[in-house]
Amino acid sequence: MKIAFVGKGGSGKTTLSSLFVRHLAAVGAPVVAVDADINQHLGAALGLDETEAAELPAMGDRLPSIKEYLRGSNPRIASAETMIKTTPPGEGSRLLRVREDNPVYDACARPVELDGGAVRLMVTGPFSDADLGVACYHSKTGAVELFLNHLVDGPDEYVVVDMTAGSDSFASGMFTRFDITFLVAEPTRKGISVYRQYKEYAQDYGITLKVVGNKVQGPDDVDFLRAETGEDLLVTVGHSDWVRAMEKGRPSGFERLEEANRTSLRALQAAADATYGRRDWERYTRQMVHFHLKNASAWGNARTGADLAAQVDPAFVLGEEFVATA
Repeated sequence: MKIAFVGKGGSGKTTLSSLFVRHLAAVGAPVVAVDADINQHLGAALGLDETEAAELPAMGDRLPSIKEYLRGSNPRIASAETMIKTTPPGEGSRLLRVREDNPVYDACARPVELDGGAVRLMVTGPFSDADLGVACYHSKTGAVELFLNHLVDGPDEYVVVDMTAGSDSFASGMFTRFDITFLVAEPTRKGISVYRQYKEYAQDYGITLKVVGNKVQGPDDVDFLRAETGEDLLVTVGHSDWVRAMEKGRPSGFERLEEANRTSLRALQAAADATYGRRDWERYTRQMVHFHLKNASAWGNARTGADLAAQVDPAFVLGEEFVATA
């Protein structure tokens, strides 16, 4: 399953996504974790020190090699230089799997040990001095979008993406790449405003959106979130001494996380698992093509000097058969 964590800045989405990754690792599930936020904190939340986090290879810096591998022998893609972040796979393209070894993981992913299990961690990379004033952060997240477009994942595999804050996720078509999106909301008017905006933008795209109430201190906070989000509220998470110790760099074993919060993490996994049977592969591929054509006409054709609509393979649909042969 492909899972996104979104929310306003400071809502705790990176903390919640790291807890979910730890939970999945603890139950032995294969996981690829991706930090696609402009504030690169997922590595630290998973226990890396500052030096280790700084040494993680940035996907954005390796975009040319990622493109070269993914295009494979696809005759519709003349060169890696003509690929953009939305280029969809077609006949001859190389697809990626969660469990396999491949050159993309070799270049961009690093194993992180978590309570006896290991996850793959990939990061877009932070803004550099050269980027300031001249680059949009979404130029870096394009590597993540390409990765997701070419990924085929099964029902017992997990890709967890810590997304950019607020509604910035809608600056690309990446928001349609997920089986479920967990919106982390504090019990405040600002927290709810991001939820409303996200729900409005997503309503025409078949997005499965569930709210995770965070920093909840009592029944009044739960009642507030329930009144504002209705059935979209899935679980709430309260204060955690374990998380506070983790943020100080002194966590104990993950099995010591409070039972109420462990129950919430199990509910997140159950909600994610339930979405796989409803996955609409044709819609997934159609949306991929839709955003590619929009980007091609808006800027891609001019930048590459090519008609990028020709990259679309009309007969190609990602489907269960690619998972079955993984």
